[in-house]
Amino acid sequence: MNMPVKIEYFKNAKNRELTQSELDELARELDAIKQEVLDDIGEKDAKYIKKVYTAIRYSSILGRACLFAGWFPPAWLLGTGLLSFAKIMENMELGHNVMHGQYDWMNDPKFNGSSYEWDIVGTSDNWRQTHNYKHHTYTNIKGMDDDIGYGLLRLFPEQRWKPGYLFQPLYSVPFCLLFQWGVAIQNLEIGKLIYKRKTWSQFKEEWKPTQKKIGKQFFKDYFFFPLIAGPAALPVFTGNLVANGIRNVWTFSIIFCGHFTKDVEVFPKTVLQNESRGHWYMRQIRGSSNLTGTEAFHILTGHLSHQIEHHLYPEIPARRYRKMAPKVQAVCEKYGLNYNNASLFKQYGQVLGRIVKYAFPFKK
Repeated sequence: MNMPVKIEYFKNAKNRELTQSELDELARELDAIKQEVLDDIGEKDAKYIKKVYTAIRYSSILGRACLFAGWFPPAWLLGTGLLSFAKIMENMELGHNVMHGQYDWMNDPKFNGSSYEWDIVGTSDNWRQTHNYKHHTYTNIKGMDDDIGYGLLRLFPEQRWKPGYLFQPLYSVPFCLLFQWGVAIQNLEIGKLIYKRKTWSQFKEEWKPTQKKIGKQFFKDYFFFPLIAGPAALPVFTGNLVANGIRNVWTFSIIFCGHFTKDVEVFPKTVLQNESRGHWYMRQIRGSSNLTGTEAFHILTGHLSHQIEHHLYPEIPARRYRKMAPKVQAVCEKYGLNYNNASLFKQYGQVLGRIVKYAFPFKK
């Protein structure tokens, strides 16, 4: 008898249990969507990412040039805006997607996923470990996916409550403003050092690449460019500071809306026992959420507004997710899986709701 496969999910009632044969069919249909795109990847995708690279480069140059005239308020605003745009695009549409290997097939060193280094204080090597491997392999699995609360926030009732979480509605604000720093130290696992599961010598060795990257970023944004600006040093310094802050807030918002909305689930480690490809696909769908918006909005998010598609197909060029989304949604509807998709305003409101609610010891 073809009975439903029982897995210890923290269940969302909007999803139904699937039998093993249904899971196999789910995998087959989602694989077919992927293969259709893989067969079509080529010059159009290469031209697109090259245009993104060029747009980032010239926006950054023009933005920094405007900041050199930053004592004139309109020039400072324009320069900061352009630099913010460049940093957001480099972080989201270029860096994140390139590091997933989405453009490795081009054999262009500028777009090589294993060697690309992005414009934040965190190293790309650490990101490839914490994000590409841990997060995408063990999406929303407690104790394995470090992105669940980033070690600072309680966002699900399944996380053990501690009195310190009472302050998370307050300290989540600086965490948002300084998000690149959270990314920088995430793979250092400072908690293990505090609880003596890691030695100081181990930590110091792991800290060296991050320390070097922090120094490089600080020198570039807060010393070199202000120095060569001469009399405009202060507006250049503040412009860089604000641009980094805007990029941090935007990145935090998009990432949190992708995994911490109301209908998203977390899972126990037991889901990994004999997990089939169909199970894995289902976990990605139930652990992710999308954002609606215009084409420009999707580009600014690095197409992480299609977080569901990204988790199903992280190696596919992200610009393809918009056209894949209706097909993925149709498959979800066919198998009774909730396709979590809403506006940024609604999803971010749900994220804030989780931050406030689970600061207290609620168990559901």
